[in-house]
Amino acid sequence: MIEQRPWGFYEVLSDAVDHKVKRITVHPGKRLSLQRHKHRSEHWFIVEGMAHIQIGNEEFTAVVGDSVDISTGELHRIEAVDRVVFIEVQTGTYFGEDDIERLEDDYGR
Repeated sequence: MIEQRPWGFYEVLSDAVDHKVKRITVHPGKRLSLQRHKHRSEHWFIVEGMAHIQIGNEEFTAVVGDSVDISTGELHRIEAVDRVVFIEVQTGTYFGEDDIERLEDDYGR
């Protein structure tokens, strides 16, 4: 099932007790909120496009084949330069969408 968002969309590929895997597509020039999670860490693997990524105070550009790890509680954000697709693997104790603490959001959520 595809979940639409103002920045693009995602599809859950696997949802288990010990992990969740999503395929996330971000439209060109759009970005996710600056956020963190209390109950999960994330691993992102870029499969299409180019993105600007912020993790903590570090900012860098990622392209196809690059991956990043985001620890539980760490601030993070991704912004698409062109259409970007990445695989997100979540591990931790809870994977609900209500485990998103947004510190900045372009869409007023």
